[in-house]
Amino acid sequence: MGLLDGLLGNASESDAQSIQQELAQLLSSGEQVQKAYAIIRDLIIFTNKRLILADKQGVTGKKVEYLSVPYRSIERFSMETTGHFDIESELKIWIRGQAEPLSKTFRDDKSIHDVYRALGEYAL
Repeated sequence: MGLLDGLLGNASESDAQSIQQELAQLLSSGEQVQKAYAIIRDLIIFTNKRLILADKQGVTGKKVEYLSVPYRSIERFSMETTGHFDIESELKIWIRGQAEPLSKTFRDDKSIHDVYRALGEYAL
């Protein structure tokens, strides 16, 4: 169900070890991937030192933009769950020095709760 969840916009937990290998050249010495979630082609990655958002671009997804956010820079975060007519939930993360929050859209409440809980574990 993980692939189908990803295609539908639901976050599915990814294997931290495979993400560790994929990001080996980006990670600092001693940095370990703790949790990772895939949303369609994008990734939300929690390491022991920072939050990494990987935005895969283009048709093939070969071009990737990585946004690295130290946990100490996260000022606050919020979650908006789905409703009767609104089928998308949204996660917002405010970063020190930026006026607008980072925003990720999810298609179900279960997956956003998992990511929100992980964000709370690492950022607080």
